[in-house]
Amino acid sequence: MTKRISLSPGIPKAFKALLTLSEEVTQAAAAAGVDPLILELVKIRASQINGCAYCLDMHTTDAVKLGEGTRRIFLLDAWRETDLYTEQERAALELTEAMTRLPSTQDVPDEVYSLATKAFTEAQYQAVAWMIVVINNFNRLAVPARPSLPRRAA
Repeated sequence: MTKRISLSPGIPKAFKALLTLSEEVTQAAAAAGVDPLILELVKIRASQINGCAYCLDMHTTDAVKLGEGTRRIFLLDAWRETDLYTEQERAALELTEAMTRLPSTQDVPDEVYSLATKAFTEAQYQAVAWMIVVINNFNRLAVPARPSLPRRAA
């Protein structure tokens, strides 16, 4: 694989601002009562769609550390075909897919918005939507750079 220029350290203040944004959104989600595992599922699902190996490695590892089961992680790409995910998780995953695929869909359909706003309070919805924005930005930095995965035990 061709070695690529890493975008993250290239403009350090911009990358730091993105990290700060991520921290702010995580804190807002916690304050709104969003389960941290929902945020990890959002990060994993967006990273699957965007083909970001680095973020998939990071967020699946983080999810397991938070207590997520490997079965749910393995089946996340086919979440609609199972009953393994809660109503809130399903709403978050629908919203993630709609927002991540905006270049194709050009919209978040009313039914997806309605499902999400029924499953979450306004503050929770805002936090989940912002996390979708954040992870998509991280994916867009990592995918073109093709960073090496950290060494871990298998």
